[in-house]
Amino acid sequence: MSSTFDHDQSFHRDQTFDRDQARFEQIESELAALDDWEDRYAYIIELGRGLPTYPEVCKTDHYRLHGCQSQVWLLPLPRTELDRFEFIADSDSSIVRGLIAILRSLFNDRAPTEILALDEQKLLAAIGLHTHLSPGRRNGLRSLVTRIKAHAAAMLETSQLAAANS
Repeated sequence: MSSTFDHDQSFHRDQTFDRDQARFEQIESELAALDDWEDRYAYIIELGRGLPTYPEVCKTDHYRLHGCQSQVWLLPLPRTELDRFEFIADSDSSIVRGLIAILRSLFNDRAPTEILALDEQKLLAAIGLHTHLSPGRRNGLRSLVTRIKAHAAAMLETSQLAAANS
């Protein structure tokens, strides 16, 4: 196990994270390899640097997530033809951008039913986030998850109505 985080090491060796092919297990494994939370925070911040570019034109109150310490914007990108949900998000906080990256690994490119069934609290607790985030950050993370699940539920409802009407 490493005792310090190597800031020069690239955790995006094959750039698959940017294409949302990295999954939570990879992040969990990388975090487990780091000995202390200072190194883990640095890793989480590094994950946030790999987020796709969020369109400036969408940094409006309509996409802003309220209830967070930081400014956070969420843009849902439902792919109804594939029955898959995606989102991009951004924040003015480096650590929140990293948390967004973790949530993208959990939720992106999944069917709405999978998103709604996912026990993200259990998964996030497994990597210790709940005990190492401030109450404000935990509330913001919870708000972000709630918004993602609300978009997935709306997508599911729309597809069910379309199926019923065809």
